[in-house]
Amino acid sequence: MAEGSLIFITGGVRSGKSSFAERTAAGLAEKTDGKLHYIAAGKVYDSEMKARIRRHQNDREKSGLGWTTWEKPSALEEISGNFSNQDIILFDCLTTLLNNELFRAEDGWRTREFQEKLSSDILRAIHEIRLKCRSFIVVSNEVLNEPIGENELVFTYARILGMLHREIVKMADEAYLVEAGIPIQMKGEPA
Repeated sequence: MAEGSLIFITGGVRSGKSSFAERTAAGLAEKTDGKLHYIAAGKVYDSEMKARIRRHQNDREKSGLGWTTWEKPSALEEISGNFSNQDIILFDCLTTLLNNELFRAEDGWRTREFQEKLSSDILRAIHEIRLKCRSFIVVSNEVLNEPIGENELVFTYARILGMLHREIVKMADEAYLVEAGIPIQMKGEPA
């Protein structure tokens, strides 16, 4: 089976990247008669996050597009076998998944071995899902433009995220940066 297309979408917090990703997925599904899947990495930590997750769920339900939602805050590779070549998959988002995986490890995140395995596992899961679907849209956040400071965990997070962004963009057919609701195509043929 040929691998599906990979589309990477990034932008700042509340930049409109998730809305753009959902419109992109819906457009692809309409063109190809594909089935829409949404992999949500969000995990309820507080009332604000609970409200954001619920709002996203309501938006997908109201869209009438028949999204199948997978709540997957960690271990993305566990669901890679659930997709077919007719599926359009939106994963939102890489930064949340990485955060969840680092905190799940407690102090284990400090070792280079853990960090390399985590990065490898995430990239492998993305590749495996891409092999099974028609199109895979990966959403992430641009959080690396601010000073990192002295916190070792924040520095480790930023280093891993930067590497993941570079590797995913290398694999991607298209890459977009969303600024103030405007998608800027950074890689691929103009749509």
